[in-house]
Amino acid sequence: MLDDFFTRALVAGIGVALVAGPLGCFIVWRRMAYFGDTLSHAALLGVALSLLLEINTMLAVFAVCVALSLLLMVLRRREGLSSDALLGLLAHSSLAIGLVCLAFMTWVRMDLIGLLFGDILAVSRTDIAIIYGGGAVVFAGLCFIWNALFAATVSPELAAAEGIGTERANLVFTLLLAAVIAIAMKIVGVLLITALLIIPPAAARQLASGPEQMAGLAALIGSVAVVAGLYGSLQWDTPSGPSIVVAAMVLFMLSLLPVRYLGARRNSRISGGRS
Repeated sequence: MLDDFFTRALVAGIGVALVAGPLGCFIVWRRMAYFGDTLSHAALLGVALSLLLEINTMLAVFAVCVALSLLLMVLRRREGLSSDALLGLLAHSSLAIGLVCLAFMTWVRMDLIGLLFGDILAVSRTDIAIIYGGGAVVFAGLCFIWNALFAATVSPELAAAEGIGTERANLVFTLLLAAVIAIAMKIVGVLLITALLIIPPAAARQLASGPEQMAGLAALIGSVAVVAGLYGSLQWDTPSGPSIVVAAMVLFMLSLLPVRYLGARRNSRISGGRS
């Protein structure tokens, strides 16, 4: 079954979408899009370090993302710089350092386009095993901290007053996010990981009536985007990673239509009743 590269791409992409959707809901709720973007930029630095030190790429990316998150937590306690300024500084600095390191390693031949925008069609059976094994660990971890993390998202002060371990939940969430970025890097690339984490949950938010339903819909929408994007890439010979993101964006636009239609219908009823 998995001898066909396109089938492997479908299985791998759906595996990433199933985990990225629920995790991305917290990014949307917490308005942390720029934080996810910062970690995805740091992935390139992780790739450079993996080549320099000859270690596993996913482990290097995971380690760099965690280190960057901890550095951000430390810098946030210092006065003088806002969070968005720190995120911008770390995002562009890590991306630039990674590119400079790759430029100095002249003995390494690297497909930079594939690294930036992904190469899902090149996934192997080992990659699929890592995606689903790591995804299962991430999903289990998210379920374990769900209540504490959601309470900290809704009201950090109230959660702290009730004795909920918000700091631990936030730390675990950061680790899970770093793991997803390390896993998804090969699928959609460094520059498009954040889109996979944000667009499906944003679309699900228009349709869901509760947080758990939104998480499930985000996973479903992400999976549909993977399938539609890959088939569109096959049909029109377009890059697979960007095609997946475009498909997710189309689904987001479609998710707005029922809301707008129902809103217009409701307004017309109100205005009709007043007249």
